[in-house]
Amino acid sequence: MQNLDWSNLGFVYRKTNAIIVSRFRDGQWTSPEVCSDFDFHFNAFAGVFHYGNSCFEGLKAFRGADGKVRIFRPDENARRLARSAKRLGMAAPSEDLFIRMCCMCVSENIDFLPPFGYNASMYIRPVLEGSNPDIGINSSKEVVFAVMCVPVGNYSKAGSLSPVRAVISRNYDRAAPNGTGSFKIAANYAVSLYPYNLAHSIGYTELLFLDPATKTKVDEFGSSNFIGIRGNSFVTPLSDSVLPSITNKSLQTIAADMGMSVEKRAVPVEELAEFDEVDACGTAVVITPIRSIDDKPALEAPEVTRTYEIPVGDSCGKVSRRLYETIRGIQNGEIEDSHDWCLVL
Repeated sequence: MQNLDWSNLGFVYRKTNAIIVSRFRDGQWTSPEVCSDFDFHFNAFAGVFHYGNSCFEGLKAFRGADGKVRIFRPDENARRLARSAKRLGMAAPSEDLFIRMCCMCVSENIDFLPPFGYNASMYIRPVLEGSNPDIGINSSKEVVFAVMCVPVGNYSKAGSLSPVRAVISRNYDRAAPNGTGSFKIAANYAVSLYPYNLAHSIGYTELLFLDPATKTKVDEFGSSNFIGIRGNSFVTPLSDSVLPSITNKSLQTIAADMGMSVEKRAVPVEELAEFDEVDACGTAVVITPIRSIDDKPALEAPEVTRTYEIPVGDSCGKVSRRLYETIRGIQNGEIEDSHDWCLVL
């Protein structure tokens, strides 16, 4: 076990023992290798550098209350990576290879897996990079698939379940209509960096993007999906430009188990005024409660057109807290995994 301050890990890079690498060449994948060299050695003309031939995933491993190690829903991540790779015209590892390499990564870095009781985990980052040299605008025919990991705590400085302020982005989009918003490709995140940095610089923790076609409906936050609680309803946007979050999918199932109605539909911006609770949800955060959302004509504009105050104040909403505690209980082995989501090593 590493001598780390497990209660203050944050969400930052730390060097671990190894990464796991496989390469796709001549129509087949090489056997996974354990590598202590964390530097990729690519030709300067590799497609990843010129045309963004890159997609990735994010999932977590947990050390449970019973001492067992669990990886949460790796099969879902494998399928989503394959979907993203298909959109980029690149080869993707099979579900079996994806899961095997994730397990290898956890095993090789097991001393970096936080102990139970610190609300910490091991974040696993599989990446798929186009590697063959090509000056033309083409999909990469050779691909590097690597799985790496890092011990993490809270994603946000605000801390887990501490409500934060958000702002609506009206003059910047993270995706185009009929574009790649529903795929986890690197380019989507590059596009969102400037407006995200701008939102942070003016005091907001989260940035809410609207549908790129009409700017009248909620899409998703910059790093995570949108969910709203209204009475006994769990509401999340139905949009072709929203990434299908595995955490959101899991929370929908948990909400249904709790007897809530689950609504996947268009969410008009004005409906923000009617929600009892609003959250950003994703692998890194699980749930980040939102306390207020400012609507501005532009991020650079000093004026605020309207502020949507979410009636949670300084505390996480009761429903959101229950959803959070249920999914974390399953991940920690404290609650029965009735849906068979966890892969136990």
